[in-house]
Amino acid sequence: MVDYDAISDRIVEILGLKNPPVAVTLIKDGMEVPSKYKVPEKNMSHCQTIMAARKGEFLYIPADKHGCTVGASSLGLVETPEKVKSGEFHHNIKMFGSSDAAKKMIDDRYEFENGSNIATVVSPLKGAILEPDVIILVGLPEQIYWLIPAYTFNEGGRVDISTAAFQATCVDSTIIPILTGKMNLSLGCFGCRRRTDIAPEEMLAGIPAGKLEEVVAALEIVGDGPIQKARKLDK
Repeated sequence: MVDYDAISDRIVEILGLKNPPVAVTLIKDGMEVPSKYKVPEKNMSHCQTIMAARKGEFLYIPADKHGCTVGASSLGLVETPEKVKSGEFHHNIKMFGSSDAAKKMIDDRYEFENGSNIATVVSPLKGAILEPDVIILVGLPEQIYWLIPAYTFNEGGRVDISTAAFQATCVDSTIIPILTGKMNLSLGCFGCRRRTDIAPEEMLAGIPAGKLEEVVAALEIVGDGPIQKARKLDK
Protein backbone atom coordinates (compact mmCIF):
# COMPACT_ATOMS: atom_id res chain seq x y z
CA MET A 1 0.00 0.00 0.00
CA VAL A 2 1.40 3.38 -1.01
CA ASP A 3 1.81 5.81 1.89
CA TYR A 4 0.46 8.86 0.11
CA ASP A 5 0.49 10.96 3.27
CA ALA A 6 4.24 10.50 3.70
CA ILE A 7 4.86 11.03 -0.02
CA SER A 8 2.88 14.26 0.04
CA ASP A 9 4.90 15.56 2.98
CA ARG A 10 8.20 14.71 1.29
CA ILE A 11 7.24 16.38 -1.99
CA VAL A 12 6.29 19.57 -0.16
CA GLU A 13 9.46 19.52 1.94
CA ILE A 14 11.91 18.77 -0.87
CA LEU A 15 10.44 21.14 -3.43
CA GLY A 16 9.35 23.81 -0.96
CA LEU A 17 5.81 23.94 -2.32
CA LYS A 18 3.36 26.46 -0.90
CA ASN A 19 0.50 23.98 -1.26
CA PRO A 20 0.45 20.17 -1.09
CA PRO A 21 -0.05 17.87 -4.10
CA VAL A 22 -3.58 17.19 -5.31
CA ALA A 23 -5.03 13.74 -6.01
CA VAL A 24 -7.54 13.22 -8.82
CA THR A 25 -9.62 10.07 -9.27
CA LEU A 26 -11.97 9.55 -12.19
CA ILE A 27 -15.20 7.91 -11.06
CA LYS A 28 -16.82 5.27 -13.21
CA ASP A 29 -20.35 3.92 -12.97
CA GLY A 30 -20.70 1.65 -9.95
CA MET A 31 -17.80 3.10 -7.96
CA GLU A 32 -18.59 4.23 -4.41
CA VAL A 33 -17.40 7.61 -3.18
CA PRO A 34 -16.73 7.96 0.57
CA SER A 35 -18.70 10.63 2.43
CA LYS A 36 -15.48 12.50 3.19
CA TYR A 37 -15.72 13.92 -0.34
CA LYS A 38 -18.38 16.62 -0.57
CA VAL A 39 -20.46 17.74 -3.53
CA PRO A 40 -20.16 21.55 -3.82
CA GLU A 41 -23.27 23.71 -3.68
CA LYS A 42 -22.28 25.59 -6.83
CA ASN A 43 -20.91 24.17 -10.05
CA MET A 44 -17.12 24.16 -10.32
CA SER A 45 -14.76 23.81 -13.24
CA HIS A 46 -12.06 21.15 -13.00
CA CYS A 47 -9.40 23.83 -12.58
CA GLN A 48 -11.35 25.38 -9.70
CA THR A 49 -11.50 22.01 -7.93
CA ILE A 50 -7.72 21.59 -8.27
CA MET A 51 -7.06 24.98 -6.70
CA ALA A 52 -9.61 24.32 -3.93
CA ALA A 53 -8.12 20.91 -3.18
CA ARG A 54 -4.62 22.29 -2.82
CA LYS A 55 -6.05 24.35 0.04
CA GLY A 56 -7.59 21.34 1.75
CA GLU A 57 -11.01 20.68 0.23
CA PHE A 58 -12.19 17.11 -0.47
CA LEU A 59 -14.53 17.34 -3.46
CA TYR A 60 -16.85 14.99 -5.30
CA ILE A 61 -17.96 16.51 -8.61
CA PRO A 62 -20.67 14.61 -10.52
CA ALA A 63 -21.04 15.42 -14.20
CA ASP A 64 -23.91 17.85 -13.55
CA LYS A 65 -21.76 19.82 -11.10
CA HIS A 66 -18.95 20.46 -13.57
CA GLY A 67 -19.10 24.14 -14.47
CA CYS A 68 -17.04 24.01 -17.67
CA THR A 69 -18.32 21.89 -20.55
CA VAL A 70 -14.98 22.14 -22.33
CA GLY A 71 -13.23 20.42 -19.43
CA ALA A 72 -16.12 18.10 -18.60
CA SER A 73 -16.35 16.85 -22.18
CA SER A 74 -12.64 16.07 -22.33
CA LEU A 75 -12.98 14.14 -19.07
CA GLY A 76 -15.66 11.94 -20.63
CA LEU A 77 -18.42 13.33 -18.42
CA VAL A 78 -20.59 15.06 -21.02
CA GLU A 79 -20.83 15.34 -24.78
CA THR A 80 -18.67 18.01 -26.41
CA PRO A 81 -20.91 20.97 -27.35
CA GLU A 82 -21.13 21.68 -31.07
CA LYS A 83 -19.75 25.21 -30.64
CA VAL A 84 -16.66 23.72 -29.00
CA LYS A 85 -16.29 21.00 -31.64
CA SER A 86 -16.52 23.51 -34.48
CA GLY A 87 -14.00 25.89 -32.92
CA GLU A 88 -16.53 28.70 -32.73
CA PHE A 89 -16.42 28.89 -28.93
CA HIS A 90 -12.65 29.36 -28.60
CA HIS A 91 -12.39 31.53 -31.71
CA ASN A 92 -14.88 33.93 -30.12
CA ILE A 93 -12.51 34.35 -27.16
CA LYS A 94 -10.10 35.86 -29.71
CA MET A 95 -7.18 33.54 -29.06
CA PHE A 96 -7.31 31.89 -32.47
CA GLY A 97 -7.25 33.48 -35.90
CA SER A 98 -10.08 31.31 -37.17
CA SER A 99 -12.63 28.74 -36.05
CA ASP A 100 -10.66 26.13 -37.99
CA ALA A 101 -7.54 26.84 -35.92
CA ALA A 102 -9.54 26.52 -32.71
CA LYS A 103 -11.20 23.36 -34.01
CA LYS A 104 -7.79 21.78 -34.60
CA MET A 105 -6.92 22.31 -30.94
CA ILE A 106 -10.06 20.41 -29.95
CA ASP A 107 -9.50 17.74 -32.59
CA ASP A 108 -5.96 17.18 -31.32
CA ARG A 109 -6.69 17.15 -27.60
CA TYR A 110 -6.44 14.04 -25.45
CA GLU A 111 -9.88 13.08 -24.15
CA PHE A 112 -11.93 10.26 -22.68
CA GLU A 113 -14.87 8.78 -24.52
CA ASN A 114 -18.15 10.43 -23.59
CA GLY A 115 -19.82 8.53 -20.77
CA SER A 116 -16.68 6.66 -19.72
CA ASN A 117 -16.61 8.59 -16.44
CA ILE A 118 -19.47 9.93 -14.33
CA ALA A 119 -17.65 12.18 -11.85
CA THR A 120 -14.30 13.37 -10.56
CA VAL A 121 -12.97 13.22 -7.02
CA VAL A 122 -10.37 15.84 -6.17
CA SER A 123 -8.60 16.31 -2.85
CA PRO A 124 -5.24 16.87 -1.21
CA LEU A 125 -3.06 13.81 -1.76
CA LYS A 126 -2.53 13.72 1.98
CA GLY A 127 -5.68 12.23 3.44
CA ALA A 128 -7.01 10.91 0.15
CA ILE A 129 -9.10 7.76 0.59
CA LEU A 130 -9.62 6.76 -3.02
CA GLU A 131 -6.68 5.55 -5.08
CA PRO A 132 -5.65 8.48 -7.30
CA ASP A 133 -5.27 8.25 -11.05
CA VAL A 134 -3.01 11.28 -11.25
CA ILE A 135 -1.27 13.64 -8.84
CA ILE A 136 -1.13 17.33 -9.70
CA LEU A 137 1.40 19.82 -8.37
CA VAL A 138 1.07 23.59 -8.59
CA GLY A 139 4.28 25.50 -8.00
CA LEU A 140 6.96 27.85 -9.25
CA PRO A 141 8.95 26.94 -12.37
CA GLU A 142 12.08 26.28 -10.30
CA GLN A 143 10.15 23.88 -8.07
CA ILE A 144 8.43 22.07 -10.93
CA TYR A 145 11.73 21.86 -12.82
CA TRP A 146 13.15 19.40 -10.27
CA LEU A 147 10.53 16.86 -11.28
CA ILE A 148 12.33 16.51 -14.61
CA PRO A 149 15.63 15.12 -13.25
CA ALA A 150 13.61 12.99 -10.83
CA TYR A 151 11.46 11.64 -13.66
CA THR A 152 14.45 10.86 -15.91
CA PHE A 153 16.71 9.68 -13.06
CA ASN A 154 16.58 5.96 -13.87
CA GLU A 155 16.04 5.85 -17.62
CA GLY A 156 17.41 9.17 -18.85
CA GLY A 157 16.10 10.71 -22.04
CA ARG A 158 14.03 13.84 -22.38
CA VAL A 159 10.60 14.87 -21.13
CA ASP A 160 8.12 15.65 -23.89
CA ILE A 161 5.60 18.31 -22.93
CA SER A 162 2.19 18.57 -24.59
CA THR A 163 0.16 21.71 -24.00
CA ALA A 164 -2.14 24.20 -25.71
CA ALA A 165 -3.71 27.62 -25.21
CA PHE A 166 -6.55 26.06 -23.21
CA GLN A 167 -7.18 23.15 -20.81
CA ALA A 168 -4.06 23.23 -18.63
CA THR A 169 -5.54 21.39 -15.66
CA CYS A 170 -8.04 19.07 -17.34
CA VAL A 171 -6.13 17.96 -20.44
CA ASP A 172 -2.48 18.83 -19.74
CA SER A 173 -2.29 17.92 -16.05
CA THR A 174 -4.99 15.25 -15.66
CA ILE A 175 -5.88 13.48 -18.90
CA ILE A 176 -2.50 13.30 -20.64
CA PRO A 177 -0.68 11.72 -17.66
CA ILE A 178 -3.49 9.17 -17.23
CA LEU A 179 -3.78 8.21 -20.90
CA THR A 180 -0.06 8.21 -21.71
CA GLY A 181 1.29 7.04 -18.36
CA LYS A 182 3.82 9.87 -18.55
CA MET A 183 4.37 13.04 -16.56
CA ASN A 184 3.29 16.25 -18.26
CA LEU A 185 3.90 19.91 -17.46
CA SER A 186 1.78 22.95 -18.22
CA LEU A 187 2.25 26.71 -18.01
CA GLY A 188 -1.42 27.20 -17.21
CA CYS A 189 -4.08 28.45 -19.58
CA PHE A 190 -6.60 31.22 -20.19
CA GLY A 191 -9.34 29.33 -18.37
CA CYS A 192 -7.52 28.48 -15.15
CA ARG A 193 -5.92 31.92 -14.97
CA ARG A 194 -9.32 33.57 -15.42
CA ARG A 195 -11.34 31.28 -13.13
CA THR A 196 -8.96 30.48 -10.27
CA ASP A 197 -6.44 32.04 -7.91
CA ILE A 198 -3.41 30.43 -9.54
CA ALA A 199 -0.62 33.01 -9.33
CA PRO A 200 0.92 34.51 -12.49
CA GLU A 201 4.24 32.87 -11.63
CA GLU A 202 2.81 29.39 -10.97
CA MET A 203 2.61 26.40 -13.31
CA LEU A 204 1.43 22.79 -13.09
CA ALA A 205 2.66 19.22 -13.33
CA GLY A 206 0.67 16.01 -13.61
CA ILE A 207 2.26 12.73 -12.51
CA PRO A 208 0.51 9.42 -13.19
CA ALA A 209 -0.08 7.59 -9.92
CA GLY A 210 1.91 4.58 -11.12
CA LYS A 211 5.04 6.72 -11.49
CA LEU A 212 4.76 8.65 -8.24
CA GLU A 213 6.81 6.42 -5.94
CA GLU A 214 9.65 6.18 -8.47
CA VAL A 215 9.70 9.94 -8.99
CA VAL A 216 9.71 10.70 -5.27
CA ALA A 217 12.45 8.15 -4.57
CA ALA A 218 14.62 9.89 -7.15
CA LEU A 219 13.60 13.28 -5.80
CA GLU A 220 14.97 12.26 -2.40
CA ILE A 221 18.40 11.72 -3.99
CA VAL A 222 18.26 14.87 -6.11
CA GLY A 223 17.10 16.82 -3.07
CA ASP A 224 20.13 15.81 -1.01
CA GLY A 225 22.64 17.17 -3.51
CA PRO A 226 21.73 19.04 -6.70
CA ILE A 227 18.78 20.95 -5.25
CA GLN A 228 20.83 22.11 -2.28
CA LYS A 229 23.66 23.23 -4.55
CA ALA A 230 21.43 24.98 -7.08
CA ARG A 231 19.59 26.80 -4.31
CA LYS A 232 22.97 27.62 -2.74
CA LEU A 233 21.95 25.96 0.51
CA ASP A 234 24.98 23.68 0.74
CA LYS A 235 27.33 26.15 2.35
